[in-house]
Amino acid sequence: MKLQQYDGYQYTDGGVCAAQGFTANGIQCGLAHKAIGNEDAPKKNNKKNDLALIFSDSKCAAAAVYTTNKVKGAPIAVTRQHISDGIAQAVIVNSVNANTCNADGELKANMMCSFAANALSIDENDVIVASTGVIGQPLPIEPIEAGVPELAAGLSHSGNKAALEAIMTTDTQPKEIAVSFMIGDKKCTIGGMLKGSGMIHPNMATTLTFITTDAAITPQMLQKALSEHVVTTLNRVSVDGDTSTNDMVCILANAKACNDIISSENDDYSVFSKALFIIMRNLAKMMARDGEGATKLIECSCTGAQDEKTAETVAKSVITSSLFKAAMFGEDANWGRILCAVGYAQADFDISCVDVDLSSENGKIEVCRNGAGIDFSEDQAKKVLQAEEIRVEISIGSDSASATCWGCDLTYDYVKINGDYRS
Repeated sequence: MKLQQYDGYQYTDGGVCAAQGFTANGIQCGLAHKAIGNEDAPKKNNKKNDLALIFSDSKCAAAAVYTTNKVKGAPIAVTRQHISDGIAQAVIVNSVNANTCNADGELKANMMCSFAANALSIDENDVIVASTGVIGQPLPIEPIEAGVPELAAGLSHSGNKAALEAIMTTDTQPKEIAVSFMIGDKKCTIGGMLKGSGMIHPNMATTLTFITTDAAITPQMLQKALSEHVVTTLNRVSVDGDTSTNDMVCILANAKACNDIISSENDDYSVFSKALFIIMRNLAKMMARDGEGATKLIECSCTGAQDEKTAETVAKSVITSSLFKAAMFGEDANWGRILCAVGYAQADFDISCVDVDLSSENGKIEVCRNGAGIDFSEDQAKKVLQAEEIRVEISIGSDSASATCWGCDLTYDYVKINGDYRS
């Protein structure tokens, strides 16, 4: 995926370890063998890391946003309580088992925090906990308890990739990014990692996302920036229309950059906020590109709207259309499916003003003008749609508001992956 460049912001390596004072690690503690309560049952990826830890060497301002699903994983309840004071210092997270819909879920989530706190010599109330994987299966706590000492001992400034592997489930590609920037005369860095491939729909948070920064900022302003950018990044991604029970995005800021603390919406806040937006936008696009079974990233932009909400509604309607997504997999420029999705979007606009273009690195074609089809070359259309990144450009009028959403194609492999998810 091509990274958009921004003046004053420099991409760097390291993910969640890029910012000063942060270390991470990931190990394989054996959850894959016990996930469905049958140690003899064969499991996919049973050699993959399944337990991760992120740690700051000092306390951090903390903020988070959670799933809107009425069914919520036990780790969310525990994390809400632990960061209610706006402070955290570590994150422990497992894959394979979501620890959701279990009578002992919160007990075990708290135990995970206790294990991490003891190994790190910190307060267990300063630990964020998250889980992802199969829903409705009791979480085996013994492998986690046994694995945490090794996990903590292996923390390093280069442990970001091991941690990232540990949070992946059906993901096929790692998703991490970091960016450096200046606040005054101080160099600051934000880094993040994300897991998410299926059960992705624009309803927050669509994923597990962990972000770290060495900027100095209050918990209140950190929460403000995170909540604002969730709306225009992670909330604008859809893979399959399902919103997970365990979705969470959290951010830790440890002030190691020694900039003047950001406590209001001043110029420093604007610089920081843009950096966070860059991180979250790129992670959102990576997630859409790695949708389960996906072969293409689809970016849909709607312009000419009377307000941003109208533009967002139209763009989301297109990227969530199964018929349109299937057409993109077949590299079929069936623009009627786009116009159909535009037409049932719950927004007010004049359909006779709608224009649609399709573009990629292979070129651009106009397929609809003023709500009606126009002649175009099917051969050129096929060439445009053969690219891995497809852009759908929709204009619905002459006003100034716009919005962009991201999705992926719908393939045979999506059904295969979800038909045997537990086996």
